[in-house]
Amino acid sequence: MIVRRKNKVAPPPMSCPLSACLSIIGGQWTPNIIWFLSEQPRRFSELKDDIQGISPKVLTTRLRKLEADGIVLRTVMPTSPPTVEYALTELGKELKPAIEAIVRVGKKLKALKNETAE
Repeated sequence: MIVRRKNKVAPPPMSCPLSACLSIIGGQWTPNIIWFLSEQPRRFSELKDDIQGISPKVLTTRLRKLEADGIVLRTVMPTSPPTVEYALTELGKELKPAIEAIVRVGKKLKALKNETAE
């Protein structure tokens, strides 16, 4: 008979800061959106071209959620026809180091995977 060990680590509370942050950046495509907005504001069509494989519907949904979460600012430009630009808020800019750290680890994981595949 195998004795099942109990986990000694308590689960994070529902109001855990880690859970709050991961609920924002943990979604598919969301880190990509933050990455491409990290240098300068982008229009919807530019983001669509930047993020290969994302559908317009999903991009719209993610941008609306990020805007509601206070991460992205949506600005309607007074042009004819009107254009919309998306930019990171100050809070959104604070996520950039976290995304960069994930990218660094991702590169190491890919390299390790390639080494073991050879």
